[in-house]
Amino acid sequence: MNTVSLLPSERTTRKARQRHSQRVGELAVLPVFFKLKARKIVLAGGTEAAAWKAELLAASGARVHVYAETLSPEFKAIIAAGEPGQYIHHARQWGPDGFEDAELALADAENDDEAKAFFTAARACGLPVNVIDRPAFCSFQFGSIVNRSPAIIAISTDGAAPILGQAIRRRIEVLLPPALQDWARLAAKLRGIINQRLKPGPQRRAFWERFVDRAFARAPDHKAEAALLGDVEMIRTAPSRHGGKVTFVGAGPGDAELLTMKAVRALQAADVILFDDLVSGDVLELARREAKRLLVGEGKECETNEMMISLVKAGKNVVRLKSGNPMTCCQAADEIARLEARNIAVGLVPGVAMELEATTTAGIGSNGLVGGPSSVNARGQYPAKHMHQTRQH
Repeated sequence: MNTVSLLPSERTTRKARQRHSQRVGELAVLPVFFKLKARKIVLAGGTEAAAWKAELLAASGARVHVYAETLSPEFKAIIAAGEPGQYIHHARQWGPDGFEDAELALADAENDDEAKAFFTAARACGLPVNVIDRPAFCSFQFGSIVNRSPAIIAISTDGAAPILGQAIRRRIEVLLPPALQDWARLAAKLRGIINQRLKPGPQRRAFWERFVDRAFARAPDHKAEAALLGDVEMIRTAPSRHGGKVTFVGAGPGDAELLTMKAVRALQAADVILFDDLVSGDVLELARREAKRLLVGEGKECETNEMMISLVKAGKNVVRLKSGNPMTCCQAADEIARLEARNIAVGLVPGVAMELEATTTAGIGSNGLVGGPSSVNARGQYPAKHMHQTRQH
């Protein structure tokens, strides 16, 4: 049996690749978004299923060339209601000549032979292909869509469970207020001003974090644009600090579903995450994909503190992710004191207490009543002794 020895540099490179690959788990498909405004799309078939795809493509700004000898009544109505040039009906069967200058090709085929012929011809022209309800003849798929355009979310189960995809979409629809569409349009309008007035890195990140806070709080009113421009000026003229900050986040008892919304937002905003070995992989999965993850061990608090200081001075937003609730831990208090002594901004996000997790799982509070522990008041808040506010200097 032959063995291959790796040079030290090769071993280091392989380890680096392995660490990097842990940021993203295996994907059944790659989610991508096509820009289709004014682009030609070939659609073969005049059925109701084809009509739905045509309407979806036209909503993306595409010019849909429909090849079908006959059209369903629904398809005829859609074409009649469309804008001039939005749908171009060719009253004949599709042919390879129709693929010229096209961006995508779609078809509703009657059988596998027709599907295979369309798929083969379109792929020979270098086009991505989708044959409706025939996965074997699709190079791309359509997912369930949550439309808050220009914010758009697509969900795919790789054809394994379409009903599950639809259920996920319904849940996301509930979580995302329709007003996000208006906020996204406002962001597009102001983006040039923001890029002109704010420096790349910490300043722009600070603005967009404030923007997200506003977007999920309420619908924009006639004062929203002025308020955002006020945020720009406040951030632009604020006294210069080190640029970054450190946020101590409690991971709770390990269940990712018990993280607070504030904790998830902190993980999503982090450039670097320093975590304990008791923090679960499910919790780390909620972090921003681009964030660097570093495991820090016990007994090395001074070393960890120096690392945080160096990262903040480099303009990084650092999350110190601790299991349980670090705000009740003396070590966390010491780390915070050292950081504040160096004039570094520190944020605190408490974690769910162990006893809360246990009683939540059981569905019975420590007061003997169903619904939650006595350590949480009627408004779902911790008593004052558990509450910690963000401190900045």
